[in-house]
Amino acid sequence: MADAFLTFLEKGYVYKGLRPVLWCWRDQTALAEAEIEYEMKTSPSLWARYPIRTDGLPKGFPPGAFAVIWTTTPWTLPASMALAFHPQLRYALVERDTGSPDSGERYLLAEDLVARVGKEVGWRVAKQLGAWTGAELAGLTFEHPFLERRLPAVLADYVTLEQGSGIVHTAPGHGAEDFETGRKYGLEIYCPVDAAGRFTEGPFAGESIWDANPKIIELLRQRGHRVGGDATIEHSYPHCWRCHQPLLFRATEQWFINLEHRRLRQRALEEIKKTQWIPAWGEERISDMIRTRPDWCISRQRLWGVPIPVFYCEKCGEKFLDVPTLRTAVKYFKREGADAWFAHTAEELLPQGTRCESCGHSGFRQETDILDVWFDSGCSHLAVLTGGAERRWPADVYIEGLDQYRGWFHSSLLVAVGVKDAAPYRAVVTNAWVLDAQGRPMSKSVGNVIAPTEICEKYGADVLRLLIASVDYHGDLWVSAQLLEQAAEAYRKIRNTFRFCLSNLYGFDPEKDAVAPAELEELDRWLLGETAALAERCRAWYDAYEFHRVYHDLYNFCTVTLSALYFDIVKDRLYTFAPRSRARRSAQTALDRVARALVRLAAPFLCFTSEEIWQHLPRAGEAPASVHLAEFPRREEVDAGLPADQAAAWEKLFAVRTEVLKALEQARQAKKIRSSLEAQVYLRVSGDTLGPLLRHYQGELRALFIVSSVAVGGEARPGLVKAELPGLEVGVAPAEGKKCERCWNYSPRVGTLKVHPSVCERCAPVLSALASGE
Repeated sequence: MADAFLTFLEKGYVYKGLRPVLWCWRDQTALAEAEIEYEMKTSPSLWARYPIRTDGLPKGFPPGAFAVIWTTTPWTLPASMALAFHPQLRYALVERDTGSPDSGERYLLAEDLVARVGKEVGWRVAKQLGAWTGAELAGLTFEHPFLERRLPAVLADYVTLEQGSGIVHTAPGHGAEDFETGRKYGLEIYCPVDAAGRFTEGPFAGESIWDANPKIIELLRQRGHRVGGDATIEHSYPHCWRCHQPLLFRATEQWFINLEHRRLRQRALEEIKKTQWIPAWGEERISDMIRTRPDWCISRQRLWGVPIPVFYCEKCGEKFLDVPTLRTAVKYFKREGADAWFAHTAEELLPQGTRCESCGHSGFRQETDILDVWFDSGCSHLAVLTGGAERRWPADVYIEGLDQYRGWFHSSLLVAVGVKDAAPYRAVVTNAWVLDAQGRPMSKSVGNVIAPTEICEKYGADVLRLLIASVDYHGDLWVSAQLLEQAAEAYRKIRNTFRFCLSNLYGFDPEKDAVAPAELEELDRWLLGETAALAERCRAWYDAYEFHRVYHDLYNFCTVTLSALYFDIVKDRLYTFAPRSRARRSAQTALDRVARALVRLAAPFLCFTSEEIWQHLPRAGEAPASVHLAEFPRREEVDAGLPADQAAAWEKLFAVRTEVLKALEQARQAKKIRSSLEAQVYLRVSGDTLGPLLRHYQGELRALFIVSSVAVGGEARPGLVKAELPGLEVGVAPAEGKKCERCWNYSPRVGTLKVHPSVCERCAPVLSALASGE
């Protein structure tokens, strides 16, 4: 941080000057924009009048009038040095109706606001005496309402008709816009308020500005310059993010980075355009902030932090800013940390013989201010991504909450452009807020925070990560016990998917037992094609930081494509076929490749579970030691090359399966069967498409429908139900034969086999082979 500061100093960005900054009177320090929280505050709503002097009156402007102003900060009135008018707005001089024919009270205010102001202060207008533009009133002067001070009229474009009277009292020591106007017109930058928020001089010396507010209002009333009665306003007001006390603008000597020097502001805006912003509106949001922000106040008045490495001559007070010499002093930081600044004297830190460049004196004292903590955080990319053998600067992505557009994203950009002439990130991703079950932002003071540690202890860290990954982080995230239970249930379903894969890969060695892609069963090749497409989609969504799309696609694949479809169909092959049969090895090969792909896709949000799964997968070649060292799967790595026409055929078969499952459920409700394996299915087909397809895949249909037998024909039979699929009717009847005690299928041959009479003709050879040790 100190090195970065010195680089800014060396390039001429840094200056120390008197400027109004947002100041915390309780903590007695300046604050950055990112250290401000806006909270509702009740403030006085004060209307006051300034007597208009007779010198400088425009033509036709009668004497004895008053300019009307409005403020919610009466404490700034002692520092009032001018009244600001918009040059193009029209201002009317009106006479108040008091019921007396010769009242003579005349008020100057924006012509378009006469009616509204009259309503708020409780008086009516008798007549308008004239109107002038702000530019025509530039020669006016005013008397301060309770101090011996003459004030000029000044012109300012920031004066609006949204609030007040269209005339703004200007205190250059207590406002950023006021300060700029004061510099433009040569006004005194007067700030009679100390670090603790107390007046230093004048009639309220020693009093807190907040305590002085009602006394100032009363003084105006006594002098006859208060307009209207008591009133307050509820409005959003800047507060300190630490102590939550209302802030004040206060002109103090601070260190600043000049955003106009070497086009720093413009270059930052150019770098914003080169960065990917997610969501896209983030680009305009941070651009607006950079475009309109003032120079960066980088000094703070605190007892801890990174010191500003600058010295002052003890004799003449001049700043010592020789950067090569200052870098010598900063070397102590590398050995002892920033505390070296406070542990050593200036004489110890500076090279021997160092003298003041102004007066030649050799005695110095250290700067006591520290660097803004946002300057610290803005340097994080320099600390993490530069130096060493591996150069990784800039970062691929910055990820943080919406508030960091004026915080970390903001400060990092300015530091990077100032030091390295480029943005510190290639992409910036932002998330919204975490809300409770009622949609309220979580807050310790409200008591509605669900601590992540509590969630992790009850559900595990992966459930919390899954919940976060499951929602579109561009919108607010609601967290409640119900949503956590839903996430836990989704987690169990995904975990059970992997458990099925792992339990059926026992004894499987990918190096020896895997079946070549072209020799896999068609269904297994179809599944690998679906997995390859999933991997391709998920990679694209990860690249776009659309994590919730990854989760939902992966979850649907696990619960629908695998658990509800493929696993149901393949169980018969896995559980009843010979352990080393090609058909069973084909299914194991598919499960192994699917599990290896899915675990890598899930790893970013199921970190611990994915690692556990990875360690239990059969060892395959030179697989990385950890899933988090493995790359995402690629299509060519997973796909088994099933031709498109065959993949389309399986999609049609699945559509037929849906119709058969409906018919089986109707038969179950009618008490014809208890389970699908108790059924035999007859498919009556018509047309030239469906019949040839089903006959071609006749051998697959029994497992596909999970029934004991399937017949395909064209003749009509009793009990057929017309399916929604054109050209298809489905009939369900109790299966013939007895139940095989091994596979639970029904077959007329159960009980007829000599060696294994209690099983079917499919299971008997398997049992014989197992008995012989094959």
